[in-house]
Amino acid sequence: MADGALGTTKVTQVGIIVSDIEAKARAWSEILGLPMPQIIVTDTVDVAQTEYQGERSTARAKLAFFHMGQVDIELIEPIGEPSTWKDQLDQHGDSLHHIAFQIKGMGEKVAYLDSKGVPLVQRGEYTGGRYAYVDGSVQLGTIMELLEND
Repeated sequence: MADGALGTTKVTQVGIIVSDIEAKARAWSEILGLPMPQIIVTDTVDVAQTEYQGERSTARAKLAFFHMGQVDIELIEPIGEPSTWKDQLDQHGDSLHHIAFQIKGMGEKVAYLDSKGVPLVQRGEYTGGRYAYVDGSVQLGTIMELLEND
């Protein structure tokens, strides 16, 4: 199968925005019969270099991951703003936020998606790589996350 212009067809994550990560992680744990995951907090802006709508942002989030084979379920509770996470929570409450793809060539992929009318809304760094959220809500019905590991 051809990978296409994005360079991948492999979904690696489904992200869900939540208002209370402890309660939602407990519910997912109980329903799936899995252990309660560790809840982590994203890095500060000086480390993460977070940008939202092209501007530096102090946005942070609490995260919990359920590893489900190829695809992780990521729960995200926004604890800083401005961010795409806080926007999603304010506009839609607890809801699907993104579908993530592991990619190579972040700059090239972001430019490609922008040319298709899927603009960059937020980006940042994490230990071992970087992420970018692009807004595909008009064309695709959701945000896409691009993940690039070093």
